[in-house]
Amino acid sequence: MWNRREIIGAGAALAASTITRVAQAQATVDHVQIDLKRIVGPLDHVWSRCVGSDRASATMRESWRRDLDRFAKETGLERVRFHGILGDDMGVWPGGLRGPQPNFQNVDDVYDGLLARGVQPFVELSFMPGRLASAKTKLNFTYDANITPPRSLDEWAAFIQTFTRHLIDRYGVKEVRQCYFEVWNEPNLTWFYTGTQQDYFDMYRVTARAVKAVDPAIRVGGPSTAAVGWIPEFLAFCTRENLPVDFVSTHIYAGDDQEQMFGRKNMYPHSEVIPAALAQVRAQIDASRFKGAELWVSEWSSDSPAMIAHILSNCLPHVHAMSQWALSNVFEEVNFPNFIVKEGDGGWGMLAQRSIPRPAFNTYKLLHRLGNTRLAASGPALASRTNRGMAAMIWNLAEVKQPSGVPGAASKRIVEGTAKRVSVTLQGARPGAVAKISYVDQERGSPLPKWRSLGSPQYPTREQTDQIRKAAEIAPPETVRLDRSGTIAVDLPPEGVALIELSV
Repeated sequence: MWNRREIIGAGAALAASTITRVAQAQATVDHVQIDLKRIVGPLDHVWSRCVGSDRASATMRESWRRDLDRFAKETGLERVRFHGILGDDMGVWPGGLRGPQPNFQNVDDVYDGLLARGVQPFVELSFMPGRLASAKTKLNFTYDANITPPRSLDEWAAFIQTFTRHLIDRYGVKEVRQCYFEVWNEPNLTWFYTGTQQDYFDMYRVTARAVKAVDPAIRVGGPSTAAVGWIPEFLAFCTRENLPVDFVSTHIYAGDDQEQMFGRKNMYPHSEVIPAALAQVRAQIDASRFKGAELWVSEWSSDSPAMIAHILSNCLPHVHAMSQWALSNVFEEVNFPNFIVKEGDGGWGMLAQRSIPRPAFNTYKLLHRLGNTRLAASGPALASRTNRGMAAMIWNLAEVKQPSGVPGAASKRIVEGTAKRVSVTLQGARPGAVAKISYVDQERGSPLPKWRSLGSPQYPTREQTDQIRKAAEIAPPETVRLDRSGTIAVDLPPEGVALIELSV
């Protein structure tokens, strides 16, 4: 099975490369039509429900919390998911500790920090406290985390009840009922779990029942697998055992093994792997006893603005939430980043170090400006009605062929695409009305141009860092007047997105 962590380690050791663009021929024309008077239903902001971010202990750092402040205020973020809230680097119940009770001081610090910023935790129940572990196998990351099943399911269940009661005692039952409790992380990868599939299912059984024993209204789910694995087997097991599944969670990356997921190699280009896989998962859920259950994609990723827009738009029929990995380059899974900005992959974080926005973050800022009512649109567009009128995102999809299919895991970005002029017709708009257009691509809304102009420093000064951060913000929108047919032309490079806003 493809393992993104192994690839991260390999990719991180390579020197950064410049962006390579191929097939940039003369600009072609694409067409988008938006009907301002035709509502097709609600527009669910599945992208704002959650984002991923490294490990629990990192969230106590001032730099990470600054990044969270930005994300919460500028993108409408609701929750954060991270690994290891129960891990030994959090001091919850490490091996050798003689005390009769676990220690939740650092857990409180982590969750207090989120809630103080108006963001809820997505509670990933990992990893195994050393006191409860069946062996000493550790996660091969920069932090201490035991990845073995519990030595006793009864001990683990009692611990989960204690943990859940503690959260209710501290934050109140109303707050905790808004959380999602996800059992473990990627148990189908030996990198994260040494047990078998049955070991995980047994652990899910006692965990779900332990949480529900404290409060039946708390939401619990899984299996949190890599590459959309184990879904039919998990649902069948939970049906046989009459177990609660309040939501189904899984992970998918564009570089996941297509033969494993679809039965054939190279069935889809990278841009279509994630929508196809999630359509398949949705069908598996709806063919089970748990038809209609929320599907949480608790990990996926892309660093391409157009790819983000394309994937989110095409996954809307299938999912309740799409949690992109990861919020910040305060990110130290397999190494400690030695850069602020660089060529090539640029790291997993949508915010670079020092809270510098990258194109992915700015894409989420533009998505946040969409309304909650979806308008009919044809072509590469996601259109909405807003309180002031209309907002629509359009994009120029390119095939980003990173070797692993994910950002942060390759030293070179190879982009196949052409510049396009997008002819956008706003049906029902007043001729001559003025539209505002905001852009994000690898040059606009990006730190790279300014960083390069400063000599591409590995350690920019504080003054240079401020300059890079300012230059990476989304530029003020340009204004364009609609012609007599309600049409405007928007030029987009490969990977580019634009947000068109019109007051009606």
